[in-house]
Amino acid sequence: MATQHAADEADIRRQLDKLIEAIRAMDLEGLKPIYASGIVSFDVGPPLQRVGVEGKCLNWEEAFTVFQPPIGFEIRDLTITSGGDVAFGHGFNRLSGTLKNGSMSSGVWVRATFCFRKIDGEWLIAHDHASVPLDFASGRAVLTLEP
Repeated sequence: MATQHAADEADIRRQLDKLIEAIRAMDLEGLKPIYASGIVSFDVGPPLQRVGVEGKCLNWEEAFTVFQPPIGFEIRDLTITSGGDVAFGHGFNRLSGTLKNGSMSSGVWVRATFCFRKIDGEWLIAHDHASVPLDFASGRAVLTLEP
C-alpha cells in the first residue's frame, strides 16, 4: 500500500510540475489537460466559483493579462494525501513577474488546495481553491504574509 501511495504522490507531483511549466509559459492549451472536465475552481479573484476547464482557464487568462511573459510561479510546502482514486494537496502558491507597465512584482503568497481524481489512470485536478487571509476588522486582504 505504501508503494502505491508513493507512486500516486509522484504522479501528482509530475502533474503539478506540468501545471507550473504551463503557467510560467502562459500556455492556456498546456493547462487544459491537467484539469478534470468538471473542475470547480475557487480562485482569489471573482466570481466566487468557475466550473469546467474553460472557466478555470478564464482565471488564468485574466491573470496572464497583467504580466509580460514569462512569469514566475511556485508552489511551496506542498503536502499530498492520497487514497484510491482521490487525493488532495495543500500548500502555498505565488505568481510573480514583470507587469505590463514594466514594474516588477514579487507577487503575494496565497493558500492553495488542490483536489485530484484519478480518471482513466491519470491524476487530474478536480477542484482548486486559492485564498488570502482576511483582516476582519478592516475587511481587507492581508497580502504581506509569507510561508
